[in-house]
Amino acid sequence: MKARDNPFCTDRVLRVRFKLPDMSWPQLMSRLAELNYRAAIVGPHGSGKTTLLEDLEPRLIDCRFQPKRLRLDEDHRFFDRSFLNAFFAGLNPRDLILFDGAEQMSRLAWRRFLFRTRTAGGLIVTSHRPGLLPTLIECRTTPALLAEILYEVLDEDAPGVRANAPELFRRHRGNLRDALRECYDICAAK
Repeated sequence: MKARDNPFCTDRVLRVRFKLPDMSWPQLMSRLAELNYRAAIVGPHGSGKTTLLEDLEPRLIDCRFQPKRLRLDEDHRFFDRSFLNAFFAGLNPRDLILFDGAEQMSRLAWRRFLFRTRTAGGLIVTSHRPGLLPTLIECRTTPALLAEILYEVLDEDAPGVRANAPELFRRHRGNLRDALRECYDICAAK
């Protein structure tokens, strides 16, 4: 099967957006405002933190913020000092920092970073652990959520795919990103 024909190709998987578990978008935005736009999206690997952060961006623009994205990951654990100096030099109260992967920073680097964000209108981070900022939402996954995503990606109930969602979920310890990658590999092998 050609990569572009794989139902789990990146383009199709990225069309699946975050599914709020127990609240509406207006409720989430209200909670964010209550937290003065300084909050954390918390959850394990593959639970939708980055997707939620991306989905917040247009809503923040509607609130007249100018989102400024930052990202760290296991391969890039720190920012170059000159980059951060330039980044912070232009911040103003309309800017809202969306920082994916804040848990990569050391405690000292986080404290310095947090201090330098005070001129921004807000800071929303993703993290695997709570405690960096007040928690806006804790991302959790379930076998039912995985089954729903599989159905959405496939536009149908392909034989056995949704039925195998609980086993796929267990095998990947709730990491939906890894579960979807396995689905891609299974389809690619056909």
